[in-house]
Amino acid sequence: MSARIGTDLRSAADLLRKGEVVAIPTETVYGLAANAFDSAAVLKVFTAKARPSFDPLIVHIGRPEQLDHVVKELPEGAERLMKTFWPGPLTLVLPKRPEIPDIVTSGLDTVGVRMPAHPLALELLSQLDFPLAAPSANPFGYVSPTNAQHVADQLGEAIPYILDGGPCMVGVESTIIGWEGDGWKLHRPGGVPVEELEAVIGAVAVAQPRILPVAPGQLESHYAPRIPVLLGDVEQLLAEHAKERVAVISFRQDYDAWRTAVLSPSGDLAEAARNFFGALRALEASGASVILAERLPEEGLGRAINDRLRRAAAKR
Repeated sequence: MSARIGTDLRSAADLLRKGEVVAIPTETVYGLAANAFDSAAVLKVFTAKARPSFDPLIVHIGRPEQLDHVVKELPEGAERLMKTFWPGPLTLVLPKRPEIPDIVTSGLDTVGVRMPAHPLALELLSQLDFPLAAPSANPFGYVSPTNAQHVADQLGEAIPYILDGGPCMVGVESTIIGWEGDGWKLHRPGGVPVEELEAVIGAVAVAQPRILPVAPGQLESHYAPRIPVLLGDVEQLLAEHAKERVAVISFRQDYDAWRTAVLSPSGDLAEAARNFFGALRALEASGASVILAERLPEEGLGRAINDRLRRAAAKR
């Protein structure tokens, strides 16, 4: 039975109260949500996505007072970050309270938490007396969904309801930072540029890679379509693959290829981020045998897009 798509908040809330999973819109990408306090419900998220249990989830809250039920303490600068960027695409990795089941955090003593900036998501959370654990609403490792139909296309047979909030306005996942030792560390670039964070809390170092992730989106291969992605000099790659049906994803230049997706002809990184995952999906469906991609400027949201491109191009 295929998932229903609609805007019925009451139906979505009722399903979540009954321990079901529901796809919800956020400003970043669509999430697959379950009651964060219900281990059995969260297990359904992992099952629907075929997500490995070692990859932790992000907990979404709808109001500041819910934070007291999720985290034990706030490190230096956390309140300033929340006041500046919440609701918004910033996830903080903080010491967790025992009420958060180990399945949510993959057994870690920290939890990623954020307040989404989508009116429908916030309205849904206001109707619930629990926060929502919600990774992206897609099969694990695949391209993230930025509209309701994307969710239906890839998870429609596995979930009961998709709350349709229209296209995502940011288009890449949240930035994730956590307090480690004596300062904030970047675990994943995303919808809040690092430069904006540093204007509020000072320098943010890049976290050292770990065998097991402490936050989502840290695995080497991730965000990938089902055809190969090659990242580099597009002109050189076009010459090397001249006999193939080649698709190109570019920042602003239109290349002579089987298909080309230009993320922002005007060079707007925010527009490029909104278009990124949709462009990957369109090129995958174009009949091309390979997708060639160029790096964007390593600044602002360009850093987040480059991170996704690198992981999409990683060998699986």
